[in-house]
Amino acid sequence: MRILVAGANGKVARRLLPLLVERGHTVRALIRDPVQAPTMREAGAEPMTGDLEDDCGEAVAGCDAVFFCAGSGPHTGPDKTLDVDRDGAVRLIDAAVAAGVPRFIMLSAMRTEAIETAPEKLRHYLRAKKAADDYLRRTDLDWRIVKPGRLTDEPPRGRVRAAESLAGEYGEIPRADAAAVLAAVLEAPSAMRRQIECIGGDTPIDEAVAAL
Repeated sequence: MRILVAGANGKVARRLLPLLVERGHTVRALIRDPVQAPTMREAGAEPMTGDLEDDCGEAVAGCDAVFFCAGSGPHTGPDKTLDVDRDGAVRLIDAAVAAGVPRFIMLSAMRTEAIETAPEKLRHYLRAKKAADDYLRRTDLDWRIVKPGRLTDEPPRGRVRAAESLAGEYGEIPRADAAAVLAAVLEAPSAMRRQIECIGGDTPIDEAVAAL
């Protein structure tokens, strides 16, 4: 597949790029700052400079799948969070629909369905993520929404607990394992038009995704 990864310089996306390349895909990395281009090339991806707050048509042209891995982060003010996590995602979804891209994979977050259980400082971020997820679900795209728990920089374990809903269970997951879940759901028939909540666990990632 020819794949676009938006937000390619993010902490999860940087781990995702080489995984997609290893699986034989041609990867286009959307970045805001040209200085990040050498890092994208080192990961095996083709860098493309662009802004999710602008037209995304050129970025998605000719792609078979799009990953939205951009994020303003929970510490960003509400206005910028809406610009990126909600409006940027919606703009990219619309571009994918217009370009005939069949598949869209969203990196979201747990607790978007129970925002009141999250710390106050995270709630504007989760509201923006939920709005983007809901917008994606209303399209005819083959969407897949990955919702990891609290992300850490711990080494990958290659094992997770994953389900469409973890029924309120919350936990941590290394960013490298979250990236591996994203890579796994790309081609898994079990993930078609489904959300996947994931935290650290005991099941190998590919096996956990196949069992959804």
